[in-house]
Amino acid sequence: MTTPPELLPTTRRALLHRIAVAQSEGRAPSLVAAVARDGELVWTGSRTSVDGHGPDENVQYRIGSITKTFTAVLVLRLRDEGLIDLGDPLEKHLPGTGAGEVTIAELLAHTAGLAAETPGAWWERSPATLRPTLADVLGEQPFRHPVGRRHHYSNPGYTLLGSLVEAVRGVTWEEALRGEILEPLGLSRTSVEPQAPHAGGWAVHPYADVMLPEPSEDLGLMAAAGQLWSTTRDLTAFAAFLAGGDDRVLSADSVREMRTPAAPVLPGDWEASYGLGLQVLRRDGRTLAGHGGSLPGFVAGLWLSEEDGLAAVALANCTSGVPVSAVAADLLKIVGEAEPRIPAPWRPLTEVDSAVLELAGPWYWGTQVVALRLTADGGVDLGPATGGGRRSRFRANGDGTWTGLDGYYAGELLQAVRRADGTVSHLDLGSFVFTREPYASDAPVPGGVDPEGWRGIPQ
Repeated sequence: MTTPPELLPTTRRALLHRIAVAQSEGRAPSLVAAVARDGELVWTGSRTSVDGHGPDENVQYRIGSITKTFTAVLVLRLRDEGLIDLGDPLEKHLPGTGAGEVTIAELLAHTAGLAAETPGAWWERSPATLRPTLADVLGEQPFRHPVGRRHHYSNPGYTLLGSLVEAVRGVTWEEALRGEILEPLGLSRTSVEPQAPHAGGWAVHPYADVMLPEPSEDLGLMAAAGQLWSTTRDLTAFAAFLAGGDDRVLSADSVREMRTPAAPVLPGDWEASYGLGLQVLRRDGRTLAGHGGSLPGFVAGLWLSEEDGLAAVALANCTSGVPVSAVAADLLKIVGEAEPRIPAPWRPLTEVDSAVLELAGPWYWGTQVVALRLTADGGVDLGPATGGGRRSRFRANGDGTWTGLDGYYAGELLQAVRRADGTVSHLDLGSFVFTREPYASDAPVPGGVDPEGWRGIPQ
């Protein structure tokens, strides 16, 4: 991989200005941020209230609910290994919880209908010994909504997923995390407990420039929902993994699935959704995936734009006041607009299957003209020849068929149907027949084709 060029001075100043405003107006003891392009750090910056002491990209902050994305990766690994199915009810693998009817996918997408928080004392600021079992985490009435009907963010839901990982793997959530994600990806500064150098958590008085130290509790069973400490360097590397996958941890297809909206959109939130352990939103014309996080004393934000090849992270050590998720998104926008990604040079394919090349070009669904194009990865793209309409990318299955990756035809099977002499009759896609001519008379067009053919208006 070619190292991305250093950002322009004007871009770097704009980034510094954005975090300086955030730290000053948000009255954060410190704020640290970073931007990566194509997986490589291209900018880091920080602002602090302590003269001569600026945190760098290796200082740990608590990242709160960004932890959930790590937990989701562990669950998807179980699925990819065939140990679970996302449609399985929780009871199948983790019996006796009192919430066994919910599916694993519903827990990942926060559509299980579970309560947002645990019963009893504020769990983020009280000892884990108050919640020694899952029954203490869920309470006697764990549900707030019908299962599967709406998105309702649930911290206890991710506690269940952490316990699911432990039940299936036979090791602790921390051991699975370290062996399956942190070590393979080289995230040496991400940990369950703080490791020096790390920031201390503070509460800043809302109406006075004074501070109060926040307690740092071990979350116990709730660790899978928000325990982790990390750095901007580690988190931008993790974001690069979430954009492109890493076969040592999770494939590109599986991380794409994580970034795909899986929860119903609520009124007023048409631009925001939730995938499988990742928040998904449209902002400034970009599709962003990532997660925010907070625990007493800390706020965190991580966003990536696959289209731009960018990731940004912002971390601060205050309980509230700094919209770090918005700051991270703004950092992406600054770089994306000031220094847009330079496309890779066009290059012809090194090899092509003549049977596939034969399919390239215009096809007709009824009277609508679409174009089938070959892609560099061996797949195909099918969409309107001009204008808008249904468009999907397809991956090759290795047997002369393709499966839709996105858009209307996601998951649908595309295949070329050939005549006895080997020539192509038509394309079949989810019962739709695509022909080389509009309503070709020699193809099996559903409903048939009038034998008199095309004609004008009778006079």
